[in-house]
Amino acid sequence: MTDVESEPVLVPTARGRGVDGVAEDSEIEQAAVAVGADGVDEGDIAADYIEELLDICDLDGDIDIDQRGGRAYVSVDAADSQDLRLLSNPETVTALQELTRLAVQNRTGVFSRLILDVGGSRDARQVELAQLVDRAIERISAGSATASLPPMSSYERKLVHDIVAERGYTSESEGEGRDRHTVITKA
Repeated sequence: MTDVESEPVLVPTARGRGVDGVAEDSEIEQAAVAVGADGVDEGDIAADYIEELLDICDLDGDIDIDQRGGRAYVSVDAADSQDLRLLSNPETVTALQELTRLAVQNRTGVFSRLILDVGGSRDARQVELAQLVDRAIERISAGSATASLPPMSSYERKLVHDIVAERGYTSESEGEGRDRHTVITKA
């Protein structure tokens, strides 16, 4: 029997869109779920990788896989919140997410855009972002023409764009690299 390497299969999913349904430059690439030659999708690969890390750290956690906005969304929760307290630090979650994406890419050969949530840290951050948007909207209501938010990741900017649109305002990302931020204006 011969081992044959095959290219990963891309299964198209819903595309993420920026404000007003227009894709931002960073979102123009087509969203897809990477599937390896063995038929395992990136969510399953990520879950296996995270489970191995939890075992190495001797931590218990329940892993759920979902699809949100065309991305695999892997969440880790534990009955005892103390088990994941250190891992749910935002910087740690970001680092674990990057390592998990690399593990998926290594297996599938395709860049992964999966999102990792540990102990509800992403949901907590979304609440913080909503509060930040509300304060910015208050500045606009008080007379400012625009309100700029601090630099943040593309994922967080996407969340901000969605929150701003829900509030009836418009937003766009400005700047480059680490200085890329969101500017909110009246609709």
